[in-house]
Amino acid sequence: MNKIICLLVLITFQPAFSQEATNKKDSKYSFTVLKNLEATEVQNQNSTSTCWSFSSLSFFESELMRMGKSKTVNLSEMFVVRKTYDLKARNYIRMHGKTNFAEGGGFPDVLNVMRTYGIVPEDVYTGKKEPKTPHNHQLLEGTLKNILSTAAKDETQKIDFNFMVNSVNAVCDEYLGKVPDTFSSEGKTFTPVSYANSLGINPDDYVIITSFTHHPFYKKFVLEIPDNWNWESVYNVPLNELQSLMKEALEKGFSIAWGADVSEKGFLFKEGLALVPEKPIQDMGEEEKQNLSLMPQPQLTITQELRQKAFDNFETQDDHGMHITGMARDQNGTLYYIVKNSWGKERNQCGGYFYASESYVLYKTTSIMLHKKALSPALAVKLGIAQ
Repeated sequence: MNKIICLLVLITFQPAFSQEATNKKDSKYSFTVLKNLEATEVQNQNSTSTCWSFSSLSFFESELMRMGKSKTVNLSEMFVVRKTYDLKARNYIRMHGKTNFAEGGGFPDVLNVMRTYGIVPEDVYTGKKEPKTPHNHQLLEGTLKNILSTAAKDETQKIDFNFMVNSVNAVCDEYLGKVPDTFSSEGKTFTPVSYANSLGINPDDYVIITSFTHHPFYKKFVLEIPDNWNWESVYNVPLNELQSLMKEALEKGFSIAWGADVSEKGFLFKEGLALVPEKPIQDMGEEEKQNLSLMPQPQLTITQELRQKAFDNFETQDDHGMHITGMARDQNGTLYYIVKNSWGKERNQCGGYFYASESYVLYKTTSIMLHKKALSPALAVKLGIAQ
């Protein structure tokens, strides 16, 4: 394979093994693709903070492929966003404005929407008034916050709960469009719930896992991040078991929804890389920094303690949701995860994908979501998860 065509095998959705690729033209990185799972076309969240919906639905589209259901389905991210705005608004009002209300969310939000409201295809609900207009929720979010601000002003005042919720939904319908009660797809009539049922995805089959020491291992805890507005619980495992789980899941054909911090100096999406070099980037000279994207660098060994410290001091935050679809090794044997992003295809030479070193993933992961059958039987027993 021509090395200047980065991840061509991914873009054409064909499984590839022992194929050579690189991160950009003229780079000396040479990746051998170890595992490459099927995925749908890269999407673009544009000017919205809805990566959690894009990454989750990319994950579920790959799940449909893994299950042999469909290779063409494109699920509506904005259907999930639209339903979640309603749920967030209700929660915000009942909490007197003392909780998060923003565009951000998490993997549990998608599971909750699919479980309660179903899902629809993209062509049924685009979340746009003008099909060719990029997503942009800045004005929508500002309008919704103005409506909800009454709930935060004075806990002693009376409010009209239903009026506020109805106002939020009216604004969402105006900006995003009204969700259809029924629709046609492939010659059949569905409701969002019946369509979700037809796909065969059971939200209860999916688990969310992290690794932090401020809560007991092998238990669930409420992950303390602002976008966890509904206080959802996740499973907690030691870092070495999270590491093994991710590699084994991909080997078995299960892709992974990935929540992580992308504010690091080593997150080089334009260059098709995410790195944690042994030598801190802030200590590097200009030439060393330029070489980061041109040749493989020794990666820092990540410990449980280092990971915890970064979370405790707010260095690691829940910035972004993405979709891990494979693994590769560079010519030095360093492991990388192949990651599908939702920033469009044109912002790097990898068609919207990038390579994240295992060190970066272990250091900066806030949580992952995957099918419970991807867990080893031993880990499932430790977590009390029936497979």
